[in-house]
Amino acid sequence: MRQIPVETTGATVMVAKAPQPKVKDRRTGEIATDMETGAKLMTVDVMFAANDEVEILSITVPETGISGELTMGTPVALTGLIARPWENEFNGQKRHGIAFRAVAVTSLVDATAKPKAA
Repeated sequence: MRQIPVETTGATVMVAKAPQPKVKDRRTGEIATDMETGAKLMTVDVMFAANDEVEILSITVPETGISGELTMGTPVALTGLIARPWENEFNGQKRHGIAFRAVAVTSLVDATAKPKAA
């Protein structure tokens, strides 16, 4: 399957929704895992702003690739971001889209920084 590297240099990326476990099967609640490492997969929604356009992207990332506190509005770096086109048929209807996956989502907020007193 084709994987397309996504260039993030020059983009502003912030958490839109905190990481959530990626559900493999909604009926059973089974959590998705990485086929190679067995790591639990998470989904992080991010605001991706570049070239005067803003989109909300849902990024799949291994739980081990999440570092720092990722709350709404936290600026983050996306390591190894790729886009993968997909297509399937469900109940006779064809669906298609682009899935995004990253090796890591890292907070750009210094956890040791303390707010300055006014």
